[in-house]
Amino acid sequence: MSYNLAVWEGDRPADHRAATTTFRAMYAEYAAAGGDTRGAPTTRLRAFVHALLDQWPDITDDLHDDSPWAAGPLMREAIGPFMCLAIMQAQRRPAGSFVAQIAREHGLICYDPQTKRMI
Repeated sequence: MSYNLAVWEGDRPADHRAATTTFRAMYAEYAAAGGDTRGAPTTRLRAFVHALLDQWPDITDDLHDDSPWAAGPLMREAIGPFMCLAIMQAQRRPAGSFVAQIAREHGLICYDPQTKRMI
């Protein structure tokens, strides 16, 4: 089981309800469609993913089984200005806090779909 977070580029929603609306629209536009036509990640989102990978490597590298990522390669989850990333449940707190911090540093929105709240 994994803990999921969404991160996107754009104006900060006014409140958690607006964030939920934005998340649903972006998920439908970028993630639900899937396939090869999804679009490359934006420059800002790409820099964000690189910052995450500087802390913990992709799980695709067999030498690093202590990584919190539940799917990889992590960059594959970034689609245009949006990404959903899965974190191993056991590392939810430290990795989730780190993701939120790095998202803020990159001017991105971090949203928890489980609680329907921005973090």
